[in-house]
Amino acid sequence: MTTRSWGARAANKALEPIEIERRQPGPQDVQIEIAYCGVCHSDLHTVRSERAGTLFPCVPGHEIVGHVSAVGSEVTGFKVGDTVGVGCLVNSCQHCASCDEGLEQYCENGFTGTYNGPTKEAPGHTLGGYAQRIVVDRKFVLKIRHPETQLAAVAPLLCAGITTWSPLRHWKVGPGKKVGVVGIGGLGHMGVKIAHAMGTHVVAFTSSESKRRAALDLGANEVVVSRNENEMQAHVTSFDLILNTVAASHSLDAYTGLLKRDGTLVLVGVPEHPHPSPNITKLIFKRRAIAGSLIGGIAETQEMLDFCAQKGIVADIEMIAIQQIDAAYDRMVKSDVNYRFVIDNATLAS
Repeated sequence: MTTRSWGARAANKALEPIEIERRQPGPQDVQIEIAYCGVCHSDLHTVRSERAGTLFPCVPGHEIVGHVSAVGSEVTGFKVGDTVGVGCLVNSCQHCASCDEGLEQYCENGFTGTYNGPTKEAPGHTLGGYAQRIVVDRKFVLKIRHPETQLAAVAPLLCAGITTWSPLRHWKVGPGKKVGVVGIGGLGHMGVKIAHAMGTHVVAFTSSESKRRAALDLGANEVVVSRNENEMQAHVTSFDLILNTVAASHSLDAYTGLLKRDGTLVLVGVPEHPHPSPNITKLIFKRRAIAGSLIGGIAETQEMLDFCAQKGIVADIEMIAIQQIDAAYDRMVKSDVNYRFVIDNATLAS
């Protein structure tokens, strides 16, 4: 089944229209006409081969919202016309310990990403959501319960939303807890919104005084400019959890010192170069921890979507036509987006 998409044929080439083949829906498959696809920094890294392993042609996109246009003969729970989403995963081994626990993102045999993942179908790797449609195993399709008018702003929840939700849920934040969110970008702005809705006391950390008002508007109870030593010092040994969304290499010591005894600094941003080695003394003497967290499994992604629908939470977005994607990438490099680009996939028809 021929489908219009936009992708890159090489790392040094601009994205362009590409005709791709999607499989006909099998017995367990759901076919989705894509309405919107969020733009993640991982898309840019992959397309431009800034991390090893990009397979070309590369069609990115793993923040997908659309409508079911066909279902396989054995599919239950989805029907034509349903509003659905697809996130970062389209398959996993489904039999290892992690998959059995609904944590497919930690599949011990390797999950299949929505793009650039191994598949038996041509061209031998998965092709993502910068396309008119996609066919996905029903186990990796999610129900969207937000109103139709919010669907574009729902798309980033499939990556930015679940990436922040998963650690907040795993470390059991809620009323009576104090949570910090470092970095007020695509991930961080979702972390602030979700942590606030969970009933925590949220402190946003930014390196820029100009983002103070914006962070408060997102739901932060307090804002700390990380370059201000007095503001940082005022929060020493007070946090239950700090969620660090910054993808640039930086010293972690300033944040570990803000944790309570048994507090945790959770890293969700992957830096291009390793962070400097942390001061271990700060960890040992307060039994503090530095941990990592990767997206989320299907069950917790559905839980996050339902929570956000109930609370009216969506991403703050800028809508673009697919023809603007390279300009959007250039702006992302400069952190010039509030806070997430979303593609109107109807523009693929142009």
